[in-house]
Amino acid sequence: ESVSRARTPVRRSFDMSLVASFPATIRTPALASRRANPIASRASLRATRPVARRSARVATAMAAAVPIMVNDLTGKMGRAVADAVVARGADVCYLVPVAFSGEAKDPVTIGDVAVEIKSIRDGDPGAVLDDLKAKHPGLIVVDYTLPAAVNANADLYVKHAAPFVMGTTGGDRVKLLEDVSASGVPAVIAPQMGKQVVAFQAAMKLMATNFPGAFRGYTLTVTESHQSSKVDTSGTAKAIVESFNELGCGFDIKDAVLVRDVPTQIAPVPNGMGVPEEHILGHAFHTYRLTSPDGTVSFEFQHNVCGRSIYAEGTVDACLFLSSKVGEGCASEDCEAGKTLFDMIDVLREGGMVTN
Repeated sequence: ESVSRARTPVRRSFDMSLVASFPATIRTPALASRRANPIASRASLRATRPVARRSARVATAMAAAVPIMVNDLTGKMGRAVADAVVARGADVCYLVPVAFSGEAKDPVTIGDVAVEIKSIRDGDPGAVLDDLKAKHPGLIVVDYTLPAAVNANADLYVKHAAPFVMGTTGGDRVKLLEDVSASGVPAVIAPQMGKQVVAFQAAMKLMATNFPGAFRGYTLTVTESHQSSKVDTSGTAKAIVESFNELGCGFDIKDAVLVRDVPTQIAPVPNGMGVPEEHILGHAFHTYRLTSPDGTVSFEFQHNVCGRSIYAEGTVDACLFLSSKVGEGCASEDCEAGKTLFDMIDVLREGGMVTN
């Protein structure tokens, strides 16, 4: 996204241009009417709130449960998503009893669903997808496989017009986005599915856009801890650092401190990261610290995630969001505009998400 560098003079009154920069979903149409007649609008708002809520509940109850296929649910992240699908409730969504993996495996039981694990490399996976789409109208596919399989898997979903949520990182991301966008197949593609973390990223981006250079001269340090199997710097840290750099920090992501040794991870702060020992194999602890040139002022931003539930719940939210964008019944502005490629910011703006 392009970043405006225009500066506005300092004022004592609140600059309403900032309000205009917020997403339209934040600035409700009722704002103008409330300004025109605040007393009447309050009464009207109180009267219409119950009706709106009842209408939303009725619409939800009438909607068909969304069938979700999780590839590969034999992996840790895939299993977490499958568990979240079942936990969300059969009236909202249900787990399709077939999943792809690199090779065929024994069935896996999630809740009361016995899932057949088929090889995506052998046989005709396209025919399997077509059969599942016929048996489960409105099918949404979730992909948590391997970075090396990202583009090939996306090509499969696109070829057979299967809407999908791509949670797997890696692959050729430019090609992935270009191919999926050109295909017109609805998809949510995002390297970070934790909705609250995405909200933090969006807030940082908004701050950088509105206040470029606000932290110029400050020194930034970045420390992140993940399970030892993750050897690279996280995409989340890269995105946050990009916003800090727009704020004037000038940080090289190569200077981020990657903590992967268990003793340092479990050691209490300030000598370690303070990761609970039971979450050593699945966590994401990030700390971003800003210090003024003279050392008298410091800011610290931190997000610590234990386990995978935040990502799993966000993925299910993405599936339900995508389902609303598929089919002839879609009456949203996105459908009218022909938009089919989405990210988690789109999911956030839609609202109605489960809070982890």
